[in-house]
Amino acid sequence: MFSQVFRIAIVAGALAAGVFATQSSTEAADANVGYVAVGNRTLVPYGWVDFCNRYRGECDASAVEAQDVRLTAVTEKIIKRVNGWVNSNIKPKSDDAHWGQVDRWDYPSDGLGDCEDYALLKRRLLIQEGFPRQALLITVVKDEQGDGHAVLTVKTDKGDFILDNLHDRVLAWSKVPYRFVKRQSQTQQNVWVEIGEPTAAPLTVSR
Repeated sequence: MFSQVFRIAIVAGALAAGVFATQSSTEAADANVGYVAVGNRTLVPYGWVDFCNRYRGECDASAVEAQDVRLTAVTEKIIKRVNGWVNSNIKPKSDDAHWGQVDRWDYPSDGLGDCEDYALLKRRLLIQEGFPRQALLITVVKDEQGDGHAVLTVKTDKGDFILDNLHDRVLAWSKVPYRFVKRQSQTQQNVWVEIGEPTAAPLTVSR
């Protein structure tokens, strides 16, 4: 349902112009924002494991070659539209209130969800728009209060950008006020890797 509604809002012919085609740079594309440094393998979040048990077809464990999105005027527009549309159309509701569970990762098919649900839907919509899965990485962070939070990292040839349900702007990873903890590996989505100096992972992600 969400993908059908969202496709109406996408500029006609955006994909025909080519997600990986060369386009004139936008202001964001002109600035190389750099990449998050990742480290060793780490524990996979329980929420992802549980999600994969319910959505087995979306958790292919095959290894793939790392691939970034070419950030162009077209791809930037799609990224911003997806981020803005999901943030505007999904209403926040905690897993406890929604599902009676402390931490459940799912698609917000009823229009309600928390941070990881926003991130999962943005990931799905961008994949449906032709973006490579290995450039769209669910990422666990600690927010300003040290609480667990999930965002979507979009890896581009100009650096890593963050899609966040708490902010409508698509920001460079270095511009968000979070402590990065871990994220999916680019080459195998069911493998998770540390980010930066090792730190205790939050028990849940729930904002």
